[in-house]
Amino acid sequence: MKRIAIQGIAGSFHEDAAHNYFKEEIEIVECKTFTTVCELIDNDDVDIAVMAIENSIAGSLLKNYQLIRDYHLRIIGEIYLHIQMNLLVVPGVKPKDIVDIYSHPIALQQSMEYIEKYFPNAKLHESMDTAASSKYITDEKMNDAAAIGNLRSAELYGLNILETGIETNKKNYTRFLILSKHGNPTKGTNKASVCFEVGHFHGALAKVLNTFAENKINLTKIQSVPKIGKPNEYTFHVDIEWDKSENYDNAIHQVLKSASSLSILGEYTRGEIGIHNQ
Repeated sequence: MKRIAIQGIAGSFHEDAAHNYFKEEIEIVECKTFTTVCELIDNDDVDIAVMAIENSIAGSLLKNYQLIRDYHLRIIGEIYLHIQMNLLVVPGVKPKDIVDIYSHPIALQQSMEYIEKYFPNAKLHESMDTAASSKYITDEKMNDAAAIGNLRSAELYGLNILETGIETNKKNYTRFLILSKHGNPTKGTNKASVCFEVGHFHGALAKVLNTFAENKINLTKIQSVPKIGKPNEYTFHVDIEWDKSENYDNAIHQVLKSASSLSILGEYTRGEIGIHNQ
């Protein structure tokens, strides 16, 4: 049975992503931080990790890009998970009773329009993940609070669902990466995540990006990540897709001539975005 490290606890969106991706019996290893997740892989204490990398509302998690590089992890897959937020309470609690709302800061951000409309005076409390918030109000038997989380949290921790779909953007999704110490064979893959650096001269970045275009490589994401301690210097993370593997091979060889450094973080099969895959 695969041991899968996630940031958060049972009932979190990370756990949802892990089960949806593997579709088999797995052992979830709960971690408080993303750094701990990476350490477990590095020490061979788990087989694989599932790590959020971007959300359609909150944007990219820049620290996680850095962690992937620092621990030399390999991206072996991805999954897009539709994120539906729900207002959860201890049985018996009514909307008029709620004075405190608990959740992960990103979940609160994603639900802010609903909160401001229906609970403008509620005090907001941030926690390490949505599931932890659900567990907390259950453990403390809080009769004046609510948590924002997924439906699995309600099931696991015995909470009532006061409202479903409270997220601002109904097409909200989070992209999760599947990480390992070892990569996939290139054959049969159609997507890659790479990072590179370029020199400080006119057109340096454009030259690399044009190389991908000339080789019919689809650039699906570009993210600049500041280099710690080096002002005005960045590492560029890009996700690329291809139909013909030879186009990908040619592009990488040509980029090596233009970039000052290049690392392939992983080659894998692209995930499909399905709005109702939660």
